[in-house]
Amino acid sequence: MYRVVMIRHGQSEWNKKNLFTGWTDVDLTEQGIEEAKDAGRILRESDYSFDAAFASVLQRSIKTLHYALDELGLLWIPEEKSWKLNERHYGALQGLSKPETTEKYGEEQVHLWRRSLSVRPPLLEPGDNRLPGEDPRYAGLAPEELPAGESLQDTIRRVGEFWDERVVPMVKDGQHILIAAHGNTIRALIKFMEDLEEHELLDLNIPTGVPLVYELDDDAKPIRRFYLGHPEHVEKKKRQAADPDHDPD
Repeated sequence: MYRVVMIRHGQSEWNKKNLFTGWTDVDLTEQGIEEAKDAGRILRESDYSFDAAFASVLQRSIKTLHYALDELGLLWIPEEKSWKLNERHYGALQGLSKPETTEKYGEEQVHLWRRSLSVRPPLLEPGDNRLPGEDPRYAGLAPEELPAGESLQDTIRRVGEFWDERVVPMVKDGQHILIAAHGNTIRALIKFMEDLEEHELLDLNIPTGVPLVYELDDDAKPIRRFYLGHPEHVEKKKRQAADPDHDPD
């Protein structure tokens, strides 16, 4: 049996302001830092160790990984950053207030944008400074790889490629892997690995700073997944993640 652990980054500055974030590179809040450290402490107290780690190219993911690894005494292990682990690109919604967007478009439409499989948010127009094309971290990508907005299905495609190409070979080699990523990245991975129905995705919410453990068989297929930590703490964080007014992406 193999094992991979995923952590959704701690609270970011735009999470706190209740803004759609997507690929916008915002920092962690003080609470987010503590959530990342807590995740590391939970892993250490549960006797978890890792051989390699992954993060997106967004600082809230990278810093969450580093705070967790610091608590584990594992800052020295190899780590890789990939844009394919970025949060889902929220297009023209990025930077907008969740309550104002809900008031304008309706709760049902916003819920579909956030949680459905195939519905894309409004796309960014050419010339919008929120497009990733001028960002040096994406300089090596082809224009068709750079999104102006993504559905969850779009996110699943790139995350699934990353899982198959980078993570699975290391898992099958016996390495223990830690991934610090984003709510929709992790939802996408769960969908990719377990082939959930769309109605199951609508109610799938990922709590911040709580280690999610996947146990895998010899083919790197999931046996089970579970959260680490005290049950009351885990349930509290899951309730927070399910609250659309306090858990923007």
